[in-house]
Amino acid sequence: MADPHAIQTPLDLGAAIRARRKALGLRQSDVALQSGVTLATVSAIENGKENARIGLILQICRDLGLQLEAKG
Repeated sequence: MADPHAIQTPLDLGAAIRARRKALGLRQSDVALQSGVTLATVSAIENGKENARIGLILQICRDLGLQLEAKG
């Protein structure tokens, strides 16, 4: 990811979520519990799996205090 703030792929988004989780000192299981999803879901999102539902991803971002922007 050339620009650490540019999210262009599911893998970029997963990396941003993982970095934020680690910066907060949380385990994947902590995020799963807080967001009401399974540990497997958190892992899939962090690993950029394209089958992850966008609603779950956005919920985890909100729970971690991440704000996503779309710029033209």
